[in-house]
Amino acid sequence: MASKQAKKAPLAVIAAGGTGGHMFPAQALAEELLARGWRVVLSTDARGARYAGGFPEAVTRRTVSSATFARGGLLAKLAVPFRVLGGIISAAFSMLLDRPAVVAGFGGYPSIPAIGAAWLLRVPRLIHEQNGVLGRVNQLFAGRVSAVACGIWPTELPAGIEGVHTGNPVRSLVREKTAAPYIAPGDYPMSIVVIGGSQGARILSDVVPAAIAMLPEELRQYLRVAQQARPEDLERVMSAYDEAGIQAEVEPFFADVPRRFSEAQLVIARAGASTVADLTVIGRPAILVPYAAAVRDEQTANARGLVEAGAAVLMPESQFTPASLAEQIASILTTPDAASRMARSATELGLPDAAMRLAELAEHLAGPPSA
Repeated sequence: MASKQAKKAPLAVIAAGGTGGHMFPAQALAEELLARGWRVVLSTDARGARYAGGFPEAVTRRTVSSATFARGGLLAKLAVPFRVLGGIISAAFSMLLDRPAVVAGFGGYPSIPAIGAAWLLRVPRLIHEQNGVLGRVNQLFAGRVSAVACGIWPTELPAGIEGVHTGNPVRSLVREKTAAPYIAPGDYPMSIVVIGGSQGARILSDVVPAAIAMLPEELRQYLRVAQQARPEDLERVMSAYDEAGIQAEVEPFFADVPRRFSEAQLVIARAGASTVADLTVIGRPAILVPYAAAVRDEQTANARGLVEAGAAVLMPESQFTPASLAEQIASILTTPDAASRMARSATELGLPDAAMRLAELAEHLAGPPSA
């Protein structure tokens, strides 16, 4: 009897790719919908499935075929349309067997099969764009979905497309740290957290340890650093901190970023959408370094709101040198009142209820539950 009742619960298919930028907000929506009594399926490809460990156990994982023209040689590129078509057919067949009430795509090529199948079957569908500029896949589907939810506001949208500002959903571990009390810099241990992401960590590994080593001893003696670095950079980054006498943790990945942010006096990071969302919900001063290789320069767009509010300092890669970074770090950590204002300004931009807003949009598109 219980299984029959569970079967009546509306089904949401969440389509997301294998990067944290796509998966974290997708996970947050999944958590919210489950709490509202929905059934949830995560639709992703084989690569994305490896990054789905944070999703609740109640979420069913469905792996479908997808591909991108951005990777592989000529033969791989020639196979892309066939792999994507196969994924769409597979996703459509699954939807015919168990029709979803709504399909939500979070960008990235692994979301193509589910959103494509939903469009063919006329299932209510939405896309969520985490960045201030639409990604390629979301550009493709922006005119073919029922709603475009925007994490950054305003988001640059194609002509004729209107967005709904939901904010970027954050995981429950981040929401638990909403507006965590900020301890202003002072003559006691201070924490700097450095987050670079898988693609953008190299320049942070090159610049941040050198910059911190340049700080005056009266400031440097109080610092402790937690820095994410690529595996091939770990040894040299750790050595740089050891030589400077800095207490540091250097790891390829931190599973407890929300806690580390909440305890930090300063965050130095790329301006990925999830990082920006975490910073605004928790409320911390930041130095943001947009990823210069991004085709659409979306990270500069992501950082704009924080910078305009006085919550963050923007440092383009062209200006990101040890000397200039050391100057910015010292400026923030030696002016506690200004650092506290930065933290408050960040919090004022936060939308800890973004997952709720997105879930309400999904429920609106799905319509009243069927009897």
